[in-house]
Amino acid sequence: MDTSVFILAILLVTYFFIIRPQLNQSKTEKKFKAELKRGDRVITIGGVYGTINDVNNKEGTCIIATMAGKIKIEISAISVGKTTKLNEKK
Repeated sequence: MDTSVFILAILLVTYFFIIRPQLNQSKTEKKFKAELKRGDRVITIGGVYGTINDVNNKEGTCIIATMAGKIKIEISAISVGKTTKLNEKK
């Protein structure tokens, strides 16, 4: 009886502290990337700052304008956390 309660407690802790936060983060990132539009300021995972010129959801890419020119990148290369902080500073 004691071991089954202990195992259940471990499973609950694992779910609430590991699995559930990852699911919430994944959902937030998916929503963020689906809402990207022309004119949004973004930062890539590599640290490149730019403004979105075009979004191609079919290919999963976008074109961003930087001070060095235009770059075509994967939407997955956009850093959600850094971009959110950048746009909060406005």
